Amino acid sequence: MSSPALPETLQEAFEFFADPANCDRFMVELRWPDGVACPTCGRTDVTYLANQRRWKCKGKHPRVQFSAKVGTIFEDSPIPLKSWLVAVWMIANCKNGISSYELARALGVTQKTGWFMLHRIRLAMQAKGGGKLGGDVEVDETYIGGKARNMHPSKRETLRGRSWFGKAAVVGLLQRHPGKGKSRIRMEVVQSARKNVLHPIVEKHVEDGAAVYTDALKSYENLSVYFRHQVIDHAESYVRGEVHTNGLENFWSLLKRSIRGTYVSVEPFHLFRYLDEQAFRFNEREHDDADRFVSAMRQIQGRRVQYAELTGKDPIA
Repeated sequence: MSSPALPETLQEAFEFFADPANCDRFMVELRWPDGVACPTCGRTDVTYLANQRRWKCKGKHPRVQFSAKVGTIFEDSPIPLKSWLVAVWMIANCKNGISSYELARALGVTQKTGWFMLHRIRLAMQAKGGGKLGGDVEVDETYIGGKARNMHPSKRETLRGRSWFGKAAVVGLLQRHPGKGKSRIRMEVVQSARKNVLHPIVEKHVEDGAAVYTDALKSYENLSVYFRHQVIDHAESYVRGEVHTNGLENFWSLLKRSIRGTYVSVEPFHLFRYLDEQAFRFNEREHDDADRFVSAMRQIQGRRVQYAELTGKDPIA
């Protein structure tokens, strides 16, 4: 029996995944294209229990029964697959992200459950290595946090002109048009923008000899030891031929628009998860909605985060 075509729009996704059979068929083709295998022992001679929508392994070990959720970010969740798959579709394709309140209203769950679901999906969006960046690479840093004018006067007094005080520092590395494709980005939350912090990050992610473009921040001095380092001083100009960081500046505006407009407030402890989400959508932007959805779903296996890890409290009920 041939598989139905994947949906192309959010409305079609709601209708398609409303059928549990479509959910199971999609998960099986995604996880086990060569036939369903037991996640515990790998045996393929499993029996499908239609009434329970689960499989039973013939091996002798704990958890002989398993569902399509086992071994994925969906494991042990009482939320049905139809809701999970629509949630992945929405966060993968909403350019400015989707808040937990909006997801909760769309799926008919609580805000706390929506928040937990989004963080599980962000874990799947986390990039897996990918080697070092080469060619032309822009490096820049930004600060994410509240504005000084919104702070209590007593706290604002401590800023003393430092607009970054109290904010989280993020460094970004953007590889321009690798293989004549679209630019790709990586980000890390850092303790500070000092030289001893930024240099190891550039050396970790960028190939020796690559062209590295930065602004005139003194922390980037001496990068020319390993790279073809060129600097653009924003006090003088923003572009000098190929020397600029405009790609990253554009991305920072997109990132901050999603945080300020959609999420409003992001705890520094969780910031890296929101960076993973935005980087995933940026790096997958040449694909259509269905392809972006499948790309996210291909990364759901072997990853799991529990509620206690996110909050330090007891697991969600």
